[in-house]
Amino acid sequence: MALPINIMDLLERRVVEGARIEYKKDWNPERVLHTICAFANDIDNWGGGYVVLGIDEENGRPKIPVSGLNVDSIDRTCKELVRICNLIEPRYIPVVEHAVYRDADILVIWVPGGDARPYKCPAKLVADRTKSEKAHYIRKASATMRANPSEEKELFQLSETLPFDDRANNNAVLQDLKPNLISDYLYGIESELFETSVDVSLTDLAYNLRLARGPPECVRPVNAGLMFFNDRPDNFFRYARIEVVDKPDPTGTGMTEKVFAGPLDRQLKDSLNYIKNYIITEKVVKIQGRPEAARFFNYPYSAVEEALSNAVYHKSYQIPEPITVTITPEMMEITSIPGPDRSISADDIKKRRMVSKFNRNRRIGDFLKELKLVEGRNTGVPLMVRAMQANGSELPVFDTDEDRTYFTAILPVHAGFIKNHDADGPLENKKRVRRTAEEVDRLLSDLLKKEGSLSMREISQKMGYSATTKGLIGAVGRMIDGGKAEYLYPDRVNSPNQKIRLRRE
Repeated sequence: MALPINIMDLLERRVVEGARIEYKKDWNPERVLHTICAFANDIDNWGGGYVVLGIDEENGRPKIPVSGLNVDSIDRTCKELVRICNLIEPRYIPVVEHAVYRDADILVIWVPGGDARPYKCPAKLVADRTKSEKAHYIRKASATMRANPSEEKELFQLSETLPFDDRANNNAVLQDLKPNLISDYLYGIESELFETSVDVSLTDLAYNLRLARGPPECVRPVNAGLMFFNDRPDNFFRYARIEVVDKPDPTGTGMTEKVFAGPLDRQLKDSLNYIKNYIITEKVVKIQGRPEAARFFNYPYSAVEEALSNAVYHKSYQIPEPITVTITPEMMEITSIPGPDRSISADDIKKRRMVSKFNRNRRIGDFLKELKLVEGRNTGVPLMVRAMQANGSELPVFDTDEDRTYFTAILPVHAGFIKNHDADGPLENKKRVRRTAEEVDRLLSDLLKKEGSLSMREISQKMGYSATTKGLIGAVGRMIDGGKAEYLYPDRVNSPNQKIRLRRE
């Protein structure tokens, strides 16, 4: 059986996080067995991992040149691998492939998260199996370790709930998986399975990719398979779609709505292309004393891409609600249901520090990563923040309720796109200071005259706002456009360290 991923993508870590790959220069049965057991237990729902034999590790990456394995030993190693894996309880046999990497022979062992966890295996490989204690092993970061009592308890709790996207769907049949979509996917990720995908049966192909479950007489596709390899997954998961609403006026005048359905990867790509072509706008501002103009976007595309991809990744497809993208003159809101798990505190959300212990959709995540539609684990929010800063925009805001029934990523529009707004529309849901636009203009001018140069955050604080408001952003924009104020660093307009001061004559 071939791997469902291109070898170069795997080993160069373009798709799979380093914590999910274990490199071993030589064949060490005991250590390999413990790592296979740990990946199969998949305590953090990462989707398992890979053990690569024949490559030494250097700072978490393949050491070059690659030592490789003796080609004459590979068949013997594969047989030994099956023998030791039979010692795992319940029985677990991973997928093994002989590959060539940088002219060296290697073995790649694919260990998907197991269905029958928790798994345990001998702590020591001894001749008399009755004298070998068996233990549960888990992965923490990039290390394999023996589970302590509390971690063993957690493994048993996890065994009671198989993630929804990895469950068999009894309302579908295997033929609901479309071979052409599977082949397109394999071609897109440059998997060696693509070459044989047209020649094998749908059943074999589905089993090879872990897209089906059940005995031969009752094979059923898993939910993630239907989400990616059926033309209308919303027939099985109501409202599994993305709705983009452009609302230029609060009354709804001129509102447009687009609905994107189909396989998850297709609806994500199509909705992002629509936003990129019809919503995102670039603005060019000529700055006095500078030959080149300042350029910025109402919303940086990379921030939108991260926010929407994360929504597709983390939404619950058991709840019949769509992902919604709402664009107003002040902001873009991307909402999915439900909210983050409670391992992320309210303070973490406020501080944009969201690292989840659990993964709601491990198979969906694997597919999106292999298609390069999402990055590695817990990188979405930092990438969003950096993209907004680089564009000179206010930082994103994340919102949920006490019961975690929803999650909204709010991307404020760049200040350069706000004109003549009143002062009482904050970008964060906090206590407001109500002032007219004329009052804000006057107070801002007096403040800059007194203090010199200030950042937007400093201006907000000194004027008594608990958050940057639309009216304040508009006032700064009017002063700059009217020649009354200027940037402190005119050659770095989008710098996160940018400050504003009164224009010097």
